[in-house]
Amino acid sequence: MDILRNILLVLHFVGLASLLGGVIAQVPELKAGAAAINSAIFHGALTQLVTGLLLVGVIEMGDLGDLDNAKIGAKLVVVIVIAALAIMGRRKQKVANWMPLTIAGLTVLNICIAVFWR
Repeated sequence: MDILRNILLVLHFVGLASLLGGVIAQVPELKAGAAAINSAIFHGALTQLVTGLLLVGVIEMGDLGDLDNAKIGAKLVVVIVIAALAIMGRRKQKVANWMPLTIAGLTVLNICIAVFWR
């Protein structure tokens, strides 16, 4: 179970990199007012959501540690909002500048919750 947890954790980080990298790739378009939700943002958000849920399940099933359910709940709410924004924006050619910036801010918030909430 520990190996599976580590594989899921790596995939979770890959989703994080894709999500933030996708937003960073949109910086020139943000300046031009033509930002979009690209594939990296969309797939990164979904990867974060799915691997996060699987990580919690594997940790609980394998008794690999104690989880703070309030922390997990807060992170889940944030990633659901990120995924919803990515799904809504994915259908449009161009989105308002606030959308990728909000996704980036919420992603950094989720990182801060993961690191600083003890």
